[in-house]
Amino acid sequence: TFCKRTEVRPRVARPFSVVVAIDFGTTSSGYAYSFTEDPETIHMMRRWEGGDPGVANQKSPTCLLLTPDLRFHSFGFAARDSYHDLDPEEARHWLYFDKFKMKIHSTSDLTMETELESVSGRRVQAIEVFAHALRFFREHALKEVKDQSFSVLEGNEVRWVITVPAVWRQPAKQFMREAAYLAGLVTPDSPEQLLIALEPEAASIYCRKLRLHQVIDLSQPPVTNGLDVDGSRPFDSSFRQAREQLRRARHSRTFLVESGTGELWSEMQTGDRYIVADCGGGTVDLTVHQIEQPQGTLKELYKASGGPYGAVGVDLAFEAMLCQIFGADFIESFKAKRPAAWVDLTIAFEARKRTAAPGRANSLNISLPFSFIDFYKRHRGQSVETALRCLRKHTVSQTNTKPQIGGQFSKVLSLSLTLTENLMQKEEVKGVRFLFLVGGFAESPMLQRAAQNALGRNCRIIIPHDVGLTILKGAVLFGLDPTVVRVRRCPLTYGVGVLNRFVEGRHPRDKLLIKDGREWCTDILDRFVSVDQSVALGEVVRRSYTPARMGQRKIIINIYCSDTDDITYITNPGVRKCGAITLDLLESGAVAASAGDNDKGSMFERREIRTTMQFGDTEIKVTAVDVATGRLVRASIDFLSN
Repeated sequence: TFCKRTEVRPRVARPFSVVVAIDFGTTSSGYAYSFTEDPETIHMMRRWEGGDPGVANQKSPTCLLLTPDLRFHSFGFAARDSYHDLDPEEARHWLYFDKFKMKIHSTSDLTMETELESVSGRRVQAIEVFAHALRFFREHALKEVKDQSFSVLEGNEVRWVITVPAVWRQPAKQFMREAAYLAGLVTPDSPEQLLIALEPEAASIYCRKLRLHQVIDLSQPPVTNGLDVDGSRPFDSSFRQAREQLRRARHSRTFLVESGTGELWSEMQTGDRYIVADCGGGTVDLTVHQIEQPQGTLKELYKASGGPYGAVGVDLAFEAMLCQIFGADFIESFKAKRPAAWVDLTIAFEARKRTAAPGRANSLNISLPFSFIDFYKRHRGQSVETALRCLRKHTVSQTNTKPQIGGQFSKVLSLSLTLTENLMQKEEVKGVRFLFLVGGFAESPMLQRAAQNALGRNCRIIIPHDVGLTILKGAVLFGLDPTVVRVRRCPLTYGVGVLNRFVEGRHPRDKLLIKDGREWCTDILDRFVSVDQSVALGEVVRRSYTPARMGQRKIIINIYCSDTDDITYITNPGVRKCGAITLDLLESGAVAASAGDNDKGSMFERREIRTTMQFGDTEIKVTAVDVATGRLVRASIDFLSN
């Protein structure tokens, strides 16, 4: 007998009437939404004008154009086309940004002041650039939602979800939240209206809803030396078929998802593990989940891992090759003086990169724009052909200098796959049954074939048909029910520095502090959570703090973190100050009206502020209460002002 499985968990009471998710990608971005009355239907954004031949335009390229006086001009294809149409002399004063999300990943000391450089070399605060992009999505999404909705929507009825890589640290997540506040998505007074979703986690939430006809299973044909055993190519035909389905799906802008879990999971028992590899433009991001039946909730089994091994790595290799042939000084000068032509060249390369397939006999040629050829002749006094001829002569005697994009493709692929293979060796991950490949880079036949060859024997490799939209759809589902991921793993060890009684022989003498005749040991790490520790949703860490002196308006507690757990002191190698908790005593009435009044002062000195921290969410949260009065203390946690 067949019966439809339904979610056992009670639906969360939602004050929101619509959830809008923004997938802010390195190369492309988009939004999708769902009304809470009809959570099984996900609406994709309207397609905009423009688009590239040979590239699937379900989302918009993450490109932004600002006017010379730093005002917003356009985003996406419109930004690219407008920039292209500017006179080269004029274009030098405009600010064009693309692939700027990578800067947030690569900046180790990210703050609100961190700057981004436009193609022409002008700099502007990164937070402004992100806010412009988010504001653009806000306006488009709200207009579209209002057109679709029968009732009048108030701003506080929208729950926003923004996706970020799971390997991003707290400062980067907070940066996205601050950019959303600046863009007017929500106000800092209602932070719960905005959720930060982790990209592979969102993909995982969507994958658990998949039906068998919505995926390609790469693990079926056994493979030898990159060819299928019987010499035929079911691999290629399955991709042709999938591309056809993808093409058809693009014409529809609404997707229906299962109310329970999809058929794929009927083959899985409780306890089965799977990996989601989100291969995007900037990062490869891995998460390991276990599905809990019958409620269909997810449990993270190993902390998120990954790195900057996305498709952009291949773009950087292309740029390095151009520098090798024509000289780095020339490429820099060309970018600054002919920025629009440089962008043209990168677009041509992007389209070629996407058609690269394994076993392709003919090479992929990229035409250099006329302005490149002309500019080179004027700059160097010789033709591009001469430069290439010289390079060929040079490479006969020195074969190892021959630039190879294919080699870089292999390098990026091998880094991503090594990452996945290493993850599979971990104790918690052994015996994983499925590997889901998602993200824009997962559309690359090169990546698909490499994954099949490297990992196909160990587990089933599944690619959803709408691979580039998986994260977006999952982010909508996450916004509808954020409790679906029940257990997460801590990416780092977090704690604060405290004083403990000094114990001779156990504590080093240089940590000794004598205060009021007592001996204390300084800098001891009071651990809140440990790296890779399981933390359930709603689980909290509590600590109490007392103001050090009368009339104190604020308590500021520095937070330290480390990649390992074998630490005793905050001064140990590898431990770094990463943020601070601020308890605002003035707001809560915890400060006595007149600190000079002895009576009130003595009461104030004993004041205890109980702080509660949550580590089980996608962001770290803190709340505090004044024990004496029971009143809430304004508590904030900041990872950006280091």
